[in-house]
Amino acid sequence: MKRMLTLLTLLLALALLLPAYAAEQLPVIGILQYVQHPALDAAREGFLAGLKAEGFEDGVNVRIDYQNGQASQDICASIADTFIAQPVDLALAIATPAVQALAGKTETIPILGTAVTDYVLAKLAQSNEAPGFNVSGTTDMNPVEAQIALAKRLVPEAKTLGLLFTASEVNSQLQAALAREEAARQGLEVVEVTVNISNDVQQAAVSILSQVDVLYLPTDNILASAIALVTEEALARKVPIVAGEEGMVRGGATFTLGIDYFMLGEQTGHMAAQLLRGEAEVSTMPIQAQSEFGYLINQTAMDALGLAIPEDLQPFAEAIGE
Repeated sequence: MKRMLTLLTLLLALALLLPAYAAEQLPVIGILQYVQHPALDAAREGFLAGLKAEGFEDGVNVRIDYQNGQASQDICASIADTFIAQPVDLALAIATPAVQALAGKTETIPILGTAVTDYVLAKLAQSNEAPGFNVSGTTDMNPVEAQIALAKRLVPEAKTLGLLFTASEVNSQLQAALAREEAARQGLEVVEVTVNISNDVQQAAVSILSQVDVLYLPTDNILASAIALVTEEALARKVPIVAGEEGMVRGGATFTLGIDYFMLGEQTGHMAAQLLRGEAEVSTMPIQAQSEFGYLINQTAMDALGLAIPEDLQPFAEAIGE
């Protein structure tokens, strides 16, 4: 009888341990998000939705390890070390600095990036068509030229365009260069101010806003996370802001023609499913882009600035922050 009770006890303990053991055997996806702000949050949520649509769900047949880099390269590097030590089966890196942190640590773990403007310029891929390394993903390259043209259309009296961006972000440098070229074509003089960390933002905003008629903000992570500071200073000085993406407009910027970060993340989720099923190799998986862009106009900000919304753009106007 004692032997039977001992055997039953062992079987019961084994039964209790099996679910935990099984969970540990699930494929692990490590998600490294550079910083929290609406655009990157939407990309992460879209990624999970894309995975779910493909039949992969956290805790069911895959395990998600989500980490926030808090806009620090040191923290991103530490998280990358943790992912490699596990090791994760696949990594998603959200924003260029997060992809760079992971790619600098491993050449074997497949890495998908999203909210990355230019993989080749960031030295993450040999080409968009054939990345060649262990990194692929989706690009958030937005229509910078069309955004500057929109600024000239909605603020026709503008003579000076301000460019405010993070000096160390490769994606921001690229967009600033494109904005500079389009501003020249539109007959706009350009004033530039850069930041390095979030603590620089308010002072930089005050400096540039005193010199310009309209301000351009690219899809810049530090500025996106501090958008409330910039929009408060801009509104006080009656300077409209054309933003690189929708999240900034919802944070108080004036208007944009940009991408949908949820859909971008969703695209990346479908790519991840292909890798998990062994249907593709990351080194030969082409980098994908969005082909459609959407307007968003902050009706509240436009009214406060005394700017008119053309009839064809009125369907894209929303009262924001009321």
